[in-house]
Amino acid sequence: MPNNPAKSGGLSSVDNALRLLSLLGDRRALRVAEAAEDLGVARSTAHRLLSALRAHGFAMQDKANGAYRPGPVLNEIGLAAIGRIDIRRVAQPLLQELRDETQETVSLSLLEGRNIRFIDCVEGTRSVRVGGRTGIVLPANCTAGGKALLAALSEPELARRYADEDLPVRTESSVASWTELEKELQVVRQDGYAINLEEGEQGISAVATAVLDLTGAPLAGIAVVVPASRMDAATANELAPKVMATANAVQELLHTKL
Repeated sequence: MPNNPAKSGGLSSVDNALRLLSLLGDRRALRVAEAAEDLGVARSTAHRLLSALRAHGFAMQDKANGAYRPGPVLNEIGLAAIGRIDIRRVAQPLLQELRDETQETVSLSLLEGRNIRFIDCVEGTRSVRVGGRTGIVLPANCTAGGKALLAALSEPELARRYADEDLPVRTESSVASWTELEKELQVVRQDGYAINLEEGEQGISAVATAVLDLTGAPLAGIAVVVPASRMDAATANELAPKVMATANAVQELLHTKL
């Protein structure tokens, strides 16, 4: 490289790291050899930079020595770029349709670390219903939307977020052990939806699924939230297809904007 102070030492590494972020965003999958060739650096340098991006959540690997893909932090930056208000605006009419169909409260949530934040809510029309939840933050393992979003994460990313395998407990029904959570998330992946039976708050249950981006990473959770007195297996089986259909519709609309 030419003897240019702006291209030496730490500045060169920052420049290459930023170029790698751009490549990850464009290609969605990047191998070390490809990164080295595009940057014009040794494979060991490319591997070091990609490993650093992975350590900070900007990149991820589904398996050892596999291709690198955009990590959760990069996805979160992408979400910030299109703006949460855009997600709400796209989803709002469909959330209302789901509310009208079920007469129950419908919520939209985002995954933030180990928590979920409810960013929108359409209250049900029944006299006994769950109230608005916008702005509430709860542990992801204690909610249907949170479990749906966690189940959509890759195994390496899930393990990174819960490296200590420590789970908060909100009620006596909360999933309290890592082994129990892993088993439940596997069922969620198979069924396509998650159920919460008074795990985050007494008297409140829910059925939820995840809205995914073009790479399969979770963008948001959609849930039908009901008083626990109205939630049983039959109700869950009835609500799940409706929630998934709504999530698919939101997903299709969002993909045209991503």
